[in-house]
Amino acid sequence: MTARIGRDFGKLWLASAVSNIGDGMTAAAGPLLLASLTDDPALVAGAVFAHQLPWLLFSLLSGAIVDRLDRRKLAVAANLFRAGVVALLTVAIVADQASVPVVYACLFLLGIGETVADNATGAILPAVVSKEHLPRANSRLMATHILGNQFAAPPIGAALFVVAAALPFGLDAVTFVVAALLIASLRGVPKQVPAERRPLRVEIGEGLKWLWRHEVLRTLALCLCLMNLTLTGAMSILVLYAGERLGLDGKWYGLLLSTIAIGGILGTVLANRLIDRFGPTTLLRIGLVIETATHLALALARNVWVAGATLAVFGFHAVVWNVITHTVRQREVPDELRGRVGSAYFLLSIGGSALGAVVGGVLARQFDITTPFWFAVVVVTGVTVVAWRPFAAATGLHRDPSQPIART
Repeated sequence: MTARIGRDFGKLWLASAVSNIGDGMTAAAGPLLLASLTDDPALVAGAVFAHQLPWLLFSLLSGAIVDRLDRRKLAVAANLFRAGVVALLTVAIVADQASVPVVYACLFLLGIGETVADNATGAILPAVVSKEHLPRANSRLMATHILGNQFAAPPIGAALFVVAAALPFGLDAVTFVVAALLIASLRGVPKQVPAERRPLRVEIGEGLKWLWRHEVLRTLALCLCLMNLTLTGAMSILVLYAGERLGLDGKWYGLLLSTIAIGGILGTVLANRLIDRFGPTTLLRIGLVIETATHLALALARNVWVAGATLAVFGFHAVVWNVITHTVRQREVPDELRGRVGSAYFLLSIGGSALGAVVGGVLARQFDITTPFWFAVVVVTGVTVVAWRPFAAATGLHRDPSQPIART
């Protein structure tokens, strides 16, 4: 939180840290809650689909709203809305009224709030951080996400769930409120210049066309759609995989999730150096290879140490990949289009995750608990072959950030 990046970024960073701790606890407690209600892989994986379905339904609309209204106020309202939803789930658990439909409904509402919150905060960051500092800001936010969401919080969330099932969800609700207050205190976010109002479908279309005409972002969005489809398909049944394949109980499942963060922490430290040394094209291509190898190793693993080491390597790759892709998007997209282009990008990347949850659950139920991983190996291998050449255009990340990457 140095002066060079800015005080407003410090507040945004702290808000991210607080909410990530709450989300990390829920990330471990949520699957454990579902597993206590049902042992059906499709129903457990369906929770991820319920949470991410709003990205398919409302992402484009949320992006248009973010470009029309005050982004800071929208982010505050969305966080308070999410706090209320998680609080209701907490009450349901305490009252012994939690069921699969109730959990699904709460996750769906959380997803709606997330489409607004993520679009708004994503558009705010380039407004409070200069272009030359975006890679460093993204690395810090990524480190916060890993330390809070993936490393420290999941074991705590799993342990608290064992003590009292409602406890991690109640604490998550509090973190949303704290994050909302921090974002409300931002003072350096410039006001959007009001534009002539046109039909929403016209404004949404502008964002879709801009993304499609940008070679690098179009390729990244399509790759992420398929990569997230396969990744979420595998990870959505990880809690069952950990128990059936690796023999882990609830509290050890939280520690397994944390292994992703071990590699991720190292990734946040080295990401900028690696980008300077090897360039984004090489790193994106290596990332595709690592993604494929991750699924192959997990499909074959029967030992928790092999699975943990594999997830750690994946965590390293995921951070480097995200620092590159986030920075490209933030530098390239004009401010007046950030909400709409961001929402179109999220529609593909997170929409793939929503569909992947359904695919993963069905494959695991119909065949074997490792089938989603084998499916991912085949799909990501194809993505690697197709995307290898277009990724060469990502070298534009090293140019003067005021100059755009070449577009089709």
